[in-house]
Amino acid sequence: MNGTEHPRPSTPPDTPIRRVAMVSVHTSPLAQPGTGDAGGLNVYVVESARQLAARGIDVEIFTRTTTHEIPTNVELFPGVTVRHVTAGPYEGLDKADLVGQLCAFAAGVMRTVAHSPEGYYDVVHSHYWLSGQVGWLAAERWQVPLVHTMHTMARVKNLHLAEGDAPEPRGREIGEAQVVETSDRLIANTDTEARELIDLYDADPHKVVVVPPGVDLDVFHPGPKAAARAAVGVGEDDVLLLFVGRIQPLKAPDVLVRAAADLLARRPELKGRLVVAVLGGNSGSGLTAPRALADLTEQLGLADDVRFEPPVSRADLAQWYRAADIVTVPSYSESFGLVAVEAQACGAVVVAADVGGLPTAVGDAGVLVDGHDPHDWSLVIEDLLDDPDRRQELSLRAARRARAFGWDHTADRLLEVYEGAVAERRTAIERTAG
Repeated sequence: MNGTEHPRPSTPPDTPIRRVAMVSVHTSPLAQPGTGDAGGLNVYVVESARQLAARGIDVEIFTRTTTHEIPTNVELFPGVTVRHVTAGPYEGLDKADLVGQLCAFAAGVMRTVAHSPEGYYDVVHSHYWLSGQVGWLAAERWQVPLVHTMHTMARVKNLHLAEGDAPEPRGREIGEAQVVETSDRLIANTDTEARELIDLYDADPHKVVVVPPGVDLDVFHPGPKAAARAAVGVGEDDVLLLFVGRIQPLKAPDVLVRAAADLLARRPELKGRLVVAVLGGNSGSGLTAPRALADLTEQLGLADDVRFEPPVSRADLAQWYRAADIVTVPSYSESFGLVAVEAQACGAVVVAADVGGLPTAVGDAGVLVDGHDPHDWSLVIEDLLDDPDRRQELSLRAARRARAFGWDHTADRLLEVYEGAVAERRTAIERTAG
């Protein structure tokens, strides 16, 4: 990525924020979303940093080194630098193992900026609780505010576990609570997440600010369906049901597969035309049984109906959204649901679980399903497939709704949050000094 389409302004912005340190310990902004631990968080970091840089603000993103082949410092866009920090072996560490590397990571961050002048950073913005632990130390060392975005929370996930999925450990809950307590501002994606921070983590309501994520409207926008289907290898008369995301119980791709089997049992004439596409790689607890979803398709007699596709580029992903008859988001928990908004930006009909931030993301431009019973999902899908007029109405409504979720709006709100946190800290210092 060279960022040439997003030149930086020639004059400094009218803001006290000049440089932001972002922290993303467990997953790099250079990683391909949809595999490993890369997902919506990665998109959030990349796009918010890009928009901040377009406003003349330097952004430095600290992430863990996972290969010797990548340079220590990488310019992601003009004004956005990814700094790789050595903390533990490059490969072979699971996300759960990184707790033991936080001290090493924090030390690496401190060494990286040891020779920078005082006041080099104006704010630290950490993403996910592991990064919050490092951000806590960095913000105290540099005497700047800590802004934190959870992205996911253990107590929320544990309240909505998929059957057979392992709960998040107690240590993570404690670590998250510490980050909540020490942060100057907590960014919530939705009002629902804001309430969860307050109710489940005793967050100070004054600290919690709702800033919805965005969507890259230059990439995700409506386009010809026939051309999209040709691009992804789906026939014009096929019925395409799409899942996009990491393959793990939390994201529940099995719900779509089981719903497809239920649908075919009632509508056998769809056999041979129904295509269930699953775009993503194994992740999280899904790594313990990497063939579980493929085995399920075979058990249900869907081996010829389900296509497993690896994660694709953003431009190719937009084509999949345009090609789909229905995009499904059956997750058990989502802090927001970027897949839903990206799909809607392309004019896709979205069917999503009525959980977490998905009602906010989908709004009245899609269909929400209460629960994860595959039979219920198959009935909703069947009704939509039988009603092309409703699908057309939802498609048009979705594209209109998504236009309100541009990343430029997100960056403007983040900048306001940064400025407020900086001003509040300066006021506190002046009062102490006085």
